[in-house]
Order: sequence, then structure tokens, then C-alpha cells
Amino acid sequence: MKPPARPAPRLPLKPLLLVLGMAATAYAVALAVFGEGSALATLQRLGSLAGLQAAALCLLNYLLRGLRWRMWMAHYGRVLGLAEGLRLYLAGYTFTPTPGNIGEAARGLMLARRPLSAAQSLAIFGAERLADLLCLLLMCLPVAWWLAALGGPVAYRLALGSGVAALALLVLLFAFRRRLLLRLSWLHDAWQCLATRPAVWLALTGVAWAAQGLAVWLLCREAGLSIGMLQAAGFYAVAMVGGALSLLPAGLGGMEALLTGLLVLHGAGAAQALGITVLVRVLTLWLAVAIGALALVYSAAIRDISFK
Repeated sequence: MKPPARPAPRLPLKPLLLVLGMAATAYAVALAVFGEGSALATLQRLGSLAGLQAAALCLLNYLLRGLRWRMWMAHYGRVLGLAEGLRLYLAGYTFTPTPGNIGEAARGLMLARRPLSAAQSLAIFGAERLADLLCLLLMCLPVAWWLAALGGPVAYRLALGSGVAALALLVLLFAFRRRLLLRLSWLHDAWQCLATRPAVWLALTGVAWAAQGLAVWLLCREAGLSIGMLQAAGFYAVAMVGGALSLLPAGLGGMEALLTGLLVLHGAGAAQALGITVLVRVLTLWLAVAIGALALVYSAAIRDISFK
């Protein structure tokens, strides 16, 4: 007897479209009120040589992090082909506009064949976030130094004290890691993922975020802002960490405010900083969501993904 046909998966696109519509409206209003020229004129910069190079670097970021995810999937016995693994990874970007990006944890759960358990999928998601956070914090260091120098001796002492406190916290976390791993099962499983070929995932993560930072620098230069590459990448990293801590969907609002503020503090005009921020978000967030939606629809159509 033939098994009943599986019903076509229903794609949860309504919340995504709502967030996308709200973000597009907010960007358009902000550019209309504070920007230089029309929103279309700002977006047309993406067609320049620097804009195309920045887009290519962002694509490289997605692909390198996809290779990292594929490696951790193999850790749980799900060996995926290169094209298949990258496509399924990209499909998860559809759910990036969720609080804390937690929607991306569904990547392993959506597999039609041998999906991960909830604990395994959460472990990979936790490992991804911890690896990303490590590299982003390292990218923040030049900005911390710049802010300390900008604020004089008091800010310098504050930055130094914060650095010492952060180092002490890391030492304590390492000292009590066994207790933490026993109490937090997801952290224990994430740690096991991080223990798998650490040199490989560290290299993939570092190069991926360096590429994204370079993309931000190119967009700054294209907008006429004179800024160092490390500083531009650092501004982006600070904004990303701050946006993530806000727990808003994809850090919307918080990330934009931080990046725009840092660029203005550096010397950019308000309109110039806002235009750069919008372009950065288009390439580093919404491009990924668009590609992810296409990958999700295709994967669902060929029954690689199930929403049961």
C-alpha cells in the first residue's frame, strides 16, 4: 500500500513579511527625513564597484559560516554534500529576523530526512553564537581603544577597568566551566561542537567576520567617509553585539542606532551615517534573508525541508 502523500509544507512567511515591511518602512522614512537625496539614490550605491565588492564579501561570510555549520552537522552524523549543506544553511537565514536570531536554531529541525533533535539543533545554534561572539568581541577591541583615547584619562581608566573585569570574568568562567556545563545542558552540547576541529571553525569564523568588516569599510569609503578599516569593522562589531543584546528581531533598531551613532561620533554627518547604516543592513542582513527565502522555498519544493 502506498504511503499517503505528504501535504505541501506551509511556509511561516507572514511574521517575516511583517518584520520586513516594518523595517523597509522605517528605513525609507529615516532616509526621507534625515538622508541626502532619495532612498533610491542611496540604494543605487550598491551598484557601484565598491558596493558589488561589499556584496561579494558578505556572500563569502555566509558561505564560510555555512561550511562551519555543515562541519557541526557532520559531528551529529548528518553528512551533507557541499551544495546541499550550504543550501540548507542559507535557508535558515529566512528566520534571522527573530529575537536573538533564535529562529536560526530551526535549521537542523527542518530537515525532511533524519532531522536533528531539539537539543542537537540548539547545541549547534549555541556554538554558532559563541563562535561569532568571540570574533566580534575581538573586532571590538580597536573601537574600545579609540573610545578610550577620545574620552581622555577618565575614559581610558574606565576602558582599562572594563577590560580587566572582562578578563577576570573569563577566568572565572573557565575555572567553573565544569559546573556550568553540568547545569546547562545546551552549553555542554555546544561546547562539544566547539571542541570539534577548533582550528577549522575558528579560521572560518574569523575570515567570515573579517570579510563582513571589510565590506562595511568599503561602503564607508564609497559614501565619502575617511575611516580606517579596523575602525569601520570595529564599529560594525560593536553595533552587532549591542543589537544582539537588545533581543529585538535581528537587533533591529538597536544595531542601526549604535552604528549610526558611532559613525557620527567619528565625524560623519547624520545623513551620511544613516545612509551607510542602511546600506550595511541591506547587505549584511536583508540580502541573507532574501537568499534564505529562495533557498527555503526551493528546498521545501524538492522535499528536503519539512515543517511538520
